[in-house]
Amino acid sequence: MEFDKEVDARGLNCPLPILRAKKMLAEMATGQVVRVLATDPGSVKDFQAFARQTGNELLRQGETVDNAFEFYLKRK
Repeated sequence: MEFDKEVDARGLNCPLPILRAKKMLAEMATGQVVRVLATDPGSVKDFQAFARQTGNELLRQGETVDNAFEFYLKRK
């Protein structure tokens, strides 16, 4: 999947992956996509809740790449 920006949050625990993604999304234009890599197992549920609460679209989630969970968020 194509993306515009990337956040590498591997090795960081909750809530840092969400906070890093939130900061990146704030700098992006509507419709742009950010790819987030995170190793925290709780990040799967965290990103689901984050998308619901913020209105940003979770395009894909939870697939593992290089021993990390991969998330694609589209800025609202």
